[in-house]
Amino acid sequence: MFITGLEESLFPHEQSAHEEGGLEEERRLMYVAITRARRRLYLSHAQSRMLHGQIRYGLPSRFLDELPEFERRVLEVLREPMETGEIAISRAARQVVFPARFQVVAAMNPCPCGYSGHPSIECQCTPQQVMRYRSKISGPLLDRFDLHVEVPVQGGDVLLGSGEPGEPSHQVKARVDRARALQQQRGALNASLSGCLLNEACRLDSPGEQLLSRAMERLGLSARALHRILRVARTLADLEGSETLQRSHLMEALGYRQLDRQQGAGSAVSA
Repeated sequence: MFITGLEESLFPHEQSAHEEGGLEEERRLMYVAITRARRRLYLSHAQSRMLHGQIRYGLPSRFLDELPEFERRVLEVLREPMETGEIAISRAARQVVFPARFQVVAAMNPCPCGYSGHPSIECQCTPQQVMRYRSKISGPLLDRFDLHVEVPVQGGDVLLGSGEPGEPSHQVKARVDRARALQQQRGALNASLSGCLLNEACRLDSPGEQLLSRAMERLGLSARALHRILRVARTLADLEGSETLQRSHLMEALGYRQLDRQQGAGSAVSA
């Protein structure tokens, strides 16, 4: 799914030489390649090889389609590197820690048949089946995903590209570049903020603190989820060029925790 560019030995595969910047990336990260996804994670590897993706090319794949269909023990191994940006490999009474900062994108159906919440097709699943399906993804793993977004059914005009065009990519890139520059001026990218740095970058007024307190209570948010919400809200503010963290940024960040809201039995958090 995500991490390594390792083969059976601790040397990068020759395929990396044919990828843009691949060999240099592996050198710089001591054989650990964080490159574009080209292959999927195999679910049938032995436990010791779970994090190595498809062995043939040594290339990572960071998109997990049909997330609940992966073996749970495979998914649970992701928790540590998703949280710390590192992975520890233990062999023969020795341990080596590799850098493993990466992005994970995953997708799943709302239910086994795929039609829960569909506007025109009736779902064939029982509530117990839906609950069993969704429970394949543990709460601690969900906590480590910054964004949970429901993708609605798209019409034919959107799928065929004849709908209203979105924001041009070059404009999006320019906003992202400006936001990253602001973060670097603060000394760290938002994804790396924790402790005092996070509190300093995400100062809240009294209404903002009350909003997050209500959200934690009604949605059952963990401390980890709260910190991720703050980082996302800070990023939204940076994308707007706002120095202060406003209620609108907090509300939008909370809106991106769709699965937390579902687990909170649909509780609403008022502004």
